Amino acid sequence: MIKDATAQRIIEAAMSGGADFAEIFEEEKKSSAVGLLNGRTIRASSGIDYGVGIRLMLGTNVVYVYTCDKGENDLINLAKEAASALKSDSLSAIREVEALSKSTPSVLVIDPLSVSKKTNIDFLKQASDYAMSFDALITQVSASYATSNRIIHIVNSEGFNKEESQTRIRFSVETVATKGNEKQTGRIAPGTMRGYEYINEYPIIDKTRECCETAIRMVNAGYAPSGKMPVVIGNGFGGVIFHEACGHALESTAVGIKASCFTDKLGKQIASPVVSARDNARIEGEWGSYMTDDTGRESSDLLLIENGICRNYLVDDLGARRMGCEPTGCGRRQDYSYAPTSRMSNTYIDNGEDDPADIIADTEYGLYCTKMGGGSVDTATGEFNFASEEAFMIRNGKIAEPVRGATLIGKGQEILMNIDRVGNDLELSAGMCGSMSGNIPVTVGQPTIRVSSILVGGREA
Repeated sequence: MIKDATAQRIIEAAMSGGADFAEIFEEEKKSSAVGLLNGRTIRASSGIDYGVGIRLMLGTNVVYVYTCDKGENDLINLAKEAASALKSDSLSAIREVEALSKSTPSVLVIDPLSVSKKTNIDFLKQASDYAMSFDALITQVSASYATSNRIIHIVNSEGFNKEESQTRIRFSVETVATKGNEKQTGRIAPGTMRGYEYINEYPIIDKTRECCETAIRMVNAGYAPSGKMPVVIGNGFGGVIFHEACGHALESTAVGIKASCFTDKLGKQIASPVVSARDNARIEGEWGSYMTDDTGRESSDLLLIENGICRNYLVDDLGARRMGCEPTGCGRRQDYSYAPTSRMSNTYIDNGEDDPADIIADTEYGLYCTKMGGGSVDTATGEFNFASEEAFMIRNGKIAEPVRGATLIGKGQEILMNIDRVGNDLELSAGMCGSMSGNIPVTVGQPTIRVSSILVGGREA
């Protein structure tokens, strides 16, 4: 990694054009991945990536450059080129680089990168072979495994000198059931910052069985009805709706330029009183965790909503300048080729007091979405639509027939206000989030919740 003396010279060159802040982001990433289709290996790869990004700020003006070069002179020249773009005569103080501070949010017993690709393929093949023999309706099984170790090193003009090592594992199994021209899927895709012991302990056959059962159940199901109705959304990945429709609108990337439906809402009610939500980057071993963000700031366990009241925004360095507040340690980026922006980490609706079984029993008629899929959202308006991967009708307080083709349509601020029941079965699920600073690992989550009224897109009865 870049030595302290070299970093100091790069910072000085970067500040020579009048910037009031300069930052070096150095990254080295080692990765390994395999993929199977119907039990046959279709890809296997390994790689090492390295690069350096240099960010300058003057007020809210930002210049960002990056390179794969390691040479001191090359990096100094790049910093000077970036500095020349600001065209300011002012000079700001530069602090001496502090002693290097290291951290890791990963919890490793067995380093995943030390495990052979054959072992990883054998693990996936268990799932693939089981699924292909499960039922004649299962016509395709895809499975993948990926692991990486990412070391980031941040030095800036405020003296920050931080290094963090992040090791992650994620794998997926997707089964496809076919009946005539209809195809439906079942999928698992857990992720963790733990070692290979997580894989050794994972109940892969049981989870693959659930994938097969979901796909077959949905391919045999009738279509969901359309119209406004109560909707119960299951725990775990059901939290993707909060992440997309509400979480992004609490990021300073949108709030700082007044492009969010939650602008100027601190201290005001934005959700039902039964709703509290957090963004906690400091959960040890969790997929979306980090101790030091991609700008060198310490991460936080941030209370976003407390009993319906907006308590905090997710604020990065640039957002802090725009909003006149302190950053919250949420500056993240896909890699060195992106400038950081405010991003979520492990974001979830917190536990409530209701037993999930009681929520179902107290719903005379409605839809129960046990597994959510993808969707889209407009952070300015809060409008969203999300597809359900698995759903059931609720009739007379009981789970009834499975239905497919259900889409939830609404506005984030409205769905938050319409949540009237919150369960006590919080579960977190791994995901990937795309935004201005690229694709990053995040965790979504929630307990079982009920929305008293939401528009369901389906088919007329």
